[in-house]
Amino acid sequence: MKRFAAVLGIGLLAVGLLALRPEPVAAAAAVGQPAPDFSLPDVKGGKHALSSYKGKFVVLEWVNYDCPFVKKHYGSGNMPKLQKAYTGKGVTWLSINSSAPGKQGHFAAAEIESRAKGHSAAFSAYLLDTDGSVGRVYGAKTTPHMYIVDPAGKLVYAGGIDDKPSSDAADIATAKNFVSAALDEALAGKPVSVATSTPYGCSVKY
Repeated sequence: MKRFAAVLGIGLLAVGLLALRPEPVAAAAAVGQPAPDFSLPDVKGGKHALSSYKGKFVVLEWVNYDCPFVKKHYGSGNMPKLQKAYTGKGVTWLSINSSAPGKQGHFAAAEIESRAKGHSAAFSAYLLDTDGSVGRVYGAKTTPHMYIVDPAGKLVYAGGIDDKPSSDAADIATAKNFVSAALDEALAGKPVSVATSTPYGCSVKY
């Protein structure tokens, strides 16, 4: 009886330890590696899985309309211009908001749509990463923080939108835009010459 109790106790301990094991964590994003798949809702209630866009170039743009750096690129028309130019070339542009409820940049769907319209935004979809899980897997640190995924599903660029880390719209005219340069090279079948850069902007409000 004592032996049975001992065996039972070991079994229960093993079950308990298994229950305490953490859930598997998605692999972190890394340039040159497959981009981690995800599925997120958009502001209209639809769902978007990154894997469903395989065969296309995809831009991931972390966004927060209350961030001065985001205002720089939207207020000047720079971000909408990029969105229109590249979605016109068949690129899918996914704007992602990882702001947690109660944090800066977290808005109701109607407010997002109103602001997007006011900014003349031309993204393919605006996605809600309310729990921040996708942002954390991608290592999104700032708004904006930009990523490019190629048609094979590989991450080919991660970093800032350009090389002028300021909130002054006047700097856009003399900035080297890393996103457009990377997209132009990738669309032409060339390797991306600057595949990583330092992102700048407001911190993502996880």
